[in-house]
Amino acid sequence: MITIKEYVAPVSLEEAYKILMSGKTNLILGGFGFIKMGSRAVNKAIDLCNLSLDYITETTDEILIGAETSLRTLEINEIIRNYCGGAISEGVSNIVGVQFRNMAKVGASVFSRYGFSDLLPSLLVLDAKVRLYKGGIMDLEEFLEKDFERDILVEVILPKKKGMAVYDCIRKSTGDFPIINGAIFRGEDGQYKIAIGSRPQRAKLAVKAAKALEDGENIETVVDIIPEELHFGTNVRGSKEYREDMSKALVSRMYCKVGA
Repeated sequence: MITIKEYVAPVSLEEAYKILMSGKTNLILGGFGFIKMGSRAVNKAIDLCNLSLDYITETTDEILIGAETSLRTLEINEIIRNYCGGAISEGVSNIVGVQFRNMAKVGASVFSRYGFSDLLPSLLVLDAKVRLYKGGIMDLEEFLEKDFERDILVEVILPKKKGMAVYDCIRKSTGDFPIINGAIFRGEDGQYKIAIGSRPQRAKLAVKAAKALEDGENIETVVDIIPEELHFGTNVRGSKEYREDMSKALVSRMYCKVGA
């Protein structure tokens, strides 16, 4: 059960950050989605609703997604649906149900770095960056690997890319957490990016496997690299061995879908 002592809605990022750092149990709500899975006492629950961070805007070189943008907006927004084949929209469309996706926010989904995230694999293969209030701009890959530091995620930055991306997953039923998921990107210049998530650890790029594809290795050889390069584990949804086998099937399936 979650207990909240005080709800606050600051009117500036500076105010929000000061409140966040003023107590160890202060928390950014981020739509109050997956937070409810745990049990904790929150001193101050910080809602970023007054900071105008609900946006998806397109510039010449980038697409900017505000932290307060809902997962449902990612699913239906035309800019995101038309971006590199719509992999991001496809990924979030599998998350629980529409009501939940209307509530859960992009910033919280990314900053929390959940292992089961359906959003992170697609963002990784598309070279996304994050803008943090104190930490500044950094590659999403770097952010996921660095030690946790308290901060506020302001926006996700997507570079304009020429190519096709595909998201796919294996789950027991629609709306359930994925047993394993992933994404693949194929650029017009022959570049490949592969990310596998829900291992059950958070999503990670399979750099060696992607390089093998670029070097012309056949997909049967490439998929054998995945369990050698990435670590897989066991939880209630699946065993280490099952995930290793399914990662091969998943990458093969995505490779076919990406039009290789």
